[in-house]
Amino acid sequence: MSTRNYQNAINSLNSLQSNAATIEAVRASGGRLSQFAIPEMVEYLERIGYRTDDLNALKVIHITGTKGKGSTSAFTDSIIRHTKPDWKVGLYTSPHLVAVRERIRINGRPLSEEDFTKYFFEVWDRLQANDSRKLESTPFMPGYFRFVTLMAFHTFLSLGVDATILEVGVGGMYDSTNIVPKPIVTGVTALGIDHVGVLGKTLKEIAWQKGGIYKEGVPAFSVEQPAEGMQVLTERAKELKASEFTITSKLPQIDNIKLGLAGAHQVGNALLAVHLAKTFLLDLDPESVKDPFPQSFVDGLQSTRWPGRCQTVVDPQHSKLTWYLDGAHTIESLECCIQWFSQPGVGSPSDSTPGPFQRVLIFNTGGGRAGPSFLESVYKQLSLQLSQSGEEPASFFDQAIFCTNVTYADGGFKGDLTAVSLPPDDLAQLRTQHQLADAWSSIVPSFSKERIHVLPSVEHAIRIVHRLATEGESPVKVLVAGSLHLVGGVIEVSNLAEVAL
Repeated sequence: MSTRNYQNAINSLNSLQSNAATIEAVRASGGRLSQFAIPEMVEYLERIGYRTDDLNALKVIHITGTKGKGSTSAFTDSIIRHTKPDWKVGLYTSPHLVAVRERIRINGRPLSEEDFTKYFFEVWDRLQANDSRKLESTPFMPGYFRFVTLMAFHTFLSLGVDATILEVGVGGMYDSTNIVPKPIVTGVTALGIDHVGVLGKTLKEIAWQKGGIYKEGVPAFSVEQPAEGMQVLTERAKELKASEFTITSKLPQIDNIKLGLAGAHQVGNALLAVHLAKTFLLDLDPESVKDPFPQSFVDGLQSTRWPGRCQTVVDPQHSKLTWYLDGAHTIESLECCIQWFSQPGVGSPSDSTPGPFQRVLIFNTGGGRAGPSFLESVYKQLSLQLSQSGEEPASFFDQAIFCTNVTYADGGFKGDLTAVSLPPDDLAQLRTQHQLADAWSSIVPSFSKERIHVLPSVEHAIRIVHRLATEGESPVKVLVAGSLHLVGGVIEVSNLAEVAL
């Protein structure tokens, strides 16, 4: 490959099987392919020149869960960076909002395009040059997520990080990240029961998967869980011989901290992050945590930033326009999103923002998700939140926009945002978006059809919002939810990257 620039790296990455396609293949096999997931990942790791034991040098904090694992990873990363400012801290998360470089961060910053390109092609070239195979089932090249995970390992090892916060992609037991033999500490965030129906798994099965990141001789943590899930996690910690299993206890100090991430649900994530960070630092640098709750922990929690999660962004180009971005994509996370957005001073009037203002909902869900049931939950939560204020939930939003995750009006994607998993027929007919629009009309019969928009791209949606902000006299508040890819598209098309990321 003669051209070695960032765009070429992105094009090459997009040629690999998407994570969504991989998950669908596992589902179609009845789960049989899962048994090959870890051996195949180990084989890829060896083909780029590493053994699994080499990964222990990364000093890993491994985090999984159904919801909140990204936020918990961000809190943990911030605490450690504030406590040990002289350290080099690696953070690996997924998905990204605007640029795939966001998934691999050093000291809070995404890799530069130059560094991404460098490490990308080092991994790509090693895989291309070394075609030795141990398993017949192993494809020659890994899928998208596996490749980026390999690249994260290679990057962090090359740079000699002092600590690594490693967020699981999907599940836990068979996830590509789960080949680190001995992390320093492991943690499980909330197990969302809404995933049970969507994924066709019981809560016990989901807990079994998540508990698969627990390791022999390694402290294991979990937040409070439903009884069934907690029982399984407890059994998994014992089965996998974790050195201890701890359910995060409440810390009164957190109640007095204004967390850097908005939303009441973030308290549990911050609590787990504190326990993970403290256990990690006690192992590697006990002098840094002599106080029960160091000031660096407070600073870390207050300074945490995690784009696209209950995030308020004032549009730098339109003074009357404010974006409220939350990639919530499960029933429970959407309920948390509405709790946040309907608060006085956020999406509802307050003494400081008395109104009137226009409110717009931009919504989409990934393929195969139960979009109508998600919208039902949105409306039920809205009704609950507004029951004391007297405001009618049916008239809360002035406009409802259901668009695809396609970035631009010409049908093109920003390279980093290419959604290779979108079914072409679904896109062409806007099937999902029409289903969402019909569901909204059914849930809110009084909502005028003229104020419901089915659109083929994010750019089409932004045009409507800009028109409202330009032609109207009142401020415009826009809630973007249902998909992190949608949030990323809005940030890209609206030129919000400098203030949002």
